[in-house]
Amino acid sequence: MAVLVALGAFLMTLAGGWTAQRVTDRRHLVLGLAGGLMLGVVGLDLLPEALHAAGDPVFGVPLALLLFVGGFLTAHVVERLLAVRQAAHGAENGGRVPQVGLTAAAAMVGHSLADGVALGAAFQVGGGMGAAVALAVVTHDFADGFNTYTLTSLYGNERRKAVAMLVADAVAPVVGAASTLLFTLPEEPLGAYLGFFGGALLYLAAAEILPEAHHRHPALSTLLCTVGGVAGIWVVVGIAE
Repeated sequence: MAVLVALGAFLMTLAGGWTAQRVTDRRHLVLGLAGGLMLGVVGLDLLPEALHAAGDPVFGVPLALLLFVGGFLTAHVVERLLAVRQAAHGAENGGRVPQVGLTAAAAMVGHSLADGVALGAAFQVGGGMGAAVALAVVTHDFADGFNTYTLTSLYGNERRKAVAMLVADAVAPVVGAASTLLFTLPEEPLGAYLGFFGGALLYLAAAEILPEAHHRHPALSTLLCTVGGVAGIWVVVGIAE
């Protein structure tokens, strides 16, 4: 059952990426929506789950929050190092480093893999739990596909690479769900990963995606897309609960 549901997530991920491709003439709206979806996923989905699962506090601070900050700083440091390296070689891409987009998309693939593992584990607990997690995974994988394609292409990667990352993101939950037929991932490592990934994703949304969305089109419609993205994730999380 978990693998069948993951196939639904596969289709939703591809649908999200297809949508991101088709609205290139409204790029600022795409980026505004992507930023809102990413902010919603981090604040309303990933971080609460990480806080619940990641284990005991470290020196008075929840481990998930430490890793969250660590993920944010890691994304910032990696981007700056790659930008400096590219500048040293005289390359220019509008200030964007393609490797950052690929790294961010790879993190989205890892998140989708974790979604599949969580889906399989939930069905091991019981049908009710499995149904709730299935709803959350299938619905928010549309946002995952949308964000994966947007992140890859935003940083100057060619369309072929963006599509390849989108397909990998779509396949990941199926692989994750199938893996639970062989083993079960402990809760604490999964929570730690979600905390770290959430910090990195928030950096990309706040420092890259949203500023780019409003740079040339500081329109109310762009802002409404961002708010709508957050609200959409809130609805998904609320229904899943």
